[in-house]
Amino acid sequence: MYEHILIPYDGSAESKKGATHGIELAAELGSTVHALYVMDLPGVPRAMSIRDDEESVREEYETYGQETLDEIAEVAAEYGVECERALRTGTPSEEIVDYAEEEGLDVIVMGSAYRGKIGTILGGTTDKVVRTATVPVITQRMEMDELS
Repeated sequence: MYEHILIPYDGSAESKKGATHGIELAAELGSTVHALYVMDLPGVPRAMSIRDDEESVREEYETYGQETLDEIAEVAAEYGVECERALRTGTPSEEIVDYAEEEGLDVIVMGSAYRGKIGTILGGTTDKVVRTATVPVITQRMEMDELS
């Protein structure tokens, strides 16, 4: 059914919930997971003093991204699931959808933050992925009691 599952992961509580669900699904199906961290770097134009620091900011984001991917790979290993890792730079929702298409993945599994009974006027990353992905998207929504 789903041989290759994309798990976008940024270390947040909602992404952990989605990742756990995706890894459990992969374990049941004998699938491979693809963990993706998207570096959403601050945009331009920026002040010259900030630009001088751009390389160190990029390095910090990349280090955090690699640590985050290591974390999800460890969870996958605990379940006996093979995990491929990827780190990209850009707008998270666009990079998630593009990665899934480019790699020919079967499904995207991601968490969704608790938004209350009314929801939100402007959608978050998960909402944008659901609306634009060409593959199925499984979302695992957080409940109010899971908020920290």
